[in-house]
Amino acid sequence: MSAIVLVVLGLGGMALGYIFYSRFIAEKIYQLDDSIPTPAHEFEDGVDFVPTNKYVLWGHHFTSVAGAAPIVGPAIAVIWGWLPAFLWVTLGTIFFAGIHDFGAVWASVRNKAKSVGALTGDVVGKRARSVFMIVIFLVLLMVNAVFGVVIAGLLINNPGSVVPVWGAIAVALVIGQMIYRVKANLFWVSLIGVAVLYWLIYIGPDVPVVLPEKVMGLSASATWILLLFFYAAVASLLPVWMLLQPRDYINGLQLFVGLGLLYVAVFIANPTVVAPAINTNVPAGTPSMIPLLFVTIACGAISGFHGLVASGTTSKQLNKESDARFVGYFGAIGEGALALAAIVAASAGFATLADWQAVYDSFGKGGVAAFVNGGATILHSGLGFNSEIAATMLTVMAALFAGTTMDTGLRLQRYIFQEWGEIYNIGWLGKPFPATLLAVVSCLVLAFGAGGADGSGGLIIWPLFGTTNQLLAGLTLLVIAVMLVRKRVTATYVIWPLAFLLTMTLAALLIQLHDFYLKKDWFLLGLDVVVLVAAILVTLECVSALRTEKRKAVASTF
Repeated sequence: MSAIVLVVLGLGGMALGYIFYSRFIAEKIYQLDDSIPTPAHEFEDGVDFVPTNKYVLWGHHFTSVAGAAPIVGPAIAVIWGWLPAFLWVTLGTIFFAGIHDFGAVWASVRNKAKSVGALTGDVVGKRARSVFMIVIFLVLLMVNAVFGVVIAGLLINNPGSVVPVWGAIAVALVIGQMIYRVKANLFWVSLIGVAVLYWLIYIGPDVPVVLPEKVMGLSASATWILLLFFYAAVASLLPVWMLLQPRDYINGLQLFVGLGLLYVAVFIANPTVVAPAINTNVPAGTPSMIPLLFVTIACGAISGFHGLVASGTTSKQLNKESDARFVGYFGAIGEGALALAAIVAASAGFATLADWQAVYDSFGKGGVAAFVNGGATILHSGLGFNSEIAATMLTVMAALFAGTTMDTGLRLQRYIFQEWGEIYNIGWLGKPFPATLLAVVSCLVLAFGAGGADGSGGLIIWPLFGTTNQLLAGLTLLVIAVMLVRKRVTATYVIWPLAFLLTMTLAALLIQLHDFYLKKDWFLLGLDVVVLVAAILVTLECVSALRTEKRKAVASTF
């Protein structure tokens, strides 16, 4: 089958979802109202609360939520066949991710830009908030610790990507000044910024940067990880308009151009999907597709991390409520488009079925390597790209996605510590610097304490990311549902997705629990139990709140 069919059906379905379904949700369910001042105006401080052009904010939101996960998850999940992955990414984007991301922005904006964890305390109760914030902290810890390892690996494996990845930071700093200080025209600033980024990608292979095997006794990987966390710490303390916002915006444009080139190459090269639609001959040890498909593909269909970004940084920058539809729902569309590209590259970027099977010889194979190699093959065939430059471009895409997510993730982790300071009246913890220091230290303790001198400790708890992340998404939808019922608005369009998601995720958690027990992995077993118990407690609290609100709604009609 031609890969063009997947692209047309996938992107076409997502476009229709945005045009029609998101408008219905905006008008009838979330009932957006531009007459209500947003927190960006109400609490404007020039650091975290900054009213922002919706296109710039979309760039921040999209690149922050994307990361490497929408590439890794789908490019692993095709081991069960391209059809299940394609259906979940397409339908999940339209009916799950769009509702979730859009809803998290809306819920936070209507509640003084509180994070979904703090918001739970107001909507559900203090007990639910305390437990929920533990789950949130674990997700952020996993994301930040692991993405540091992922980016370090990309920089080591492709030295030609170092200059464009770090050069993007300098470009972002200039763009921030041009937009907010000079008040330059956004179109020309964007055009020049994207051109510079692609020039850096072009020259990158000619100026490779390779760190020595040992730097002060540390491996190259450990050195990169420390440098990345130092950068992320500084970035999290700077005003959002200075670095975070312009970096995410220009990266979003550059990455969309890269996706556009990949999709154009598909139409020109017309590659054949060599992977089976349903793989009936999966390698030994491959887990059951149901429910594991729905936690393997997290970002790209729906992701709890998106709710953290939506309610953590995005809601503080929303200029007016109606922008939430474009920023939140269309941000999910961008994520879905990236996941779809990963599926196409990992199923149609191989010459034969035998070549595909050689890569997917065990569960967990594929991932970023399949996306980069398969995508580079398609770009070479369709647009005549030099294979090395094509691979560099796709590696930079993955690294920039992961980097912008790490930037935002550390800032969000700082917010969590600050919120704990406010909740428990710990004055010094509510300040940015000590909160950032604790965020960095917690990540480095996991990275080096559990992983040793190479700093790969985050990978130890990564197997729990998919289930923990999806539980977070389901619990976020629960909070949104309670808010809707309290406002006497139908919550059906939120309740059905959350019921499906919680069912699949809890089932996956129980399967993992059994696997960890058989492997005698007591550390992951213990963490799994903590996440499972936390999820059950928050779910019970939310269901109780839903019932209470429904009883009030019924009583008010008499």
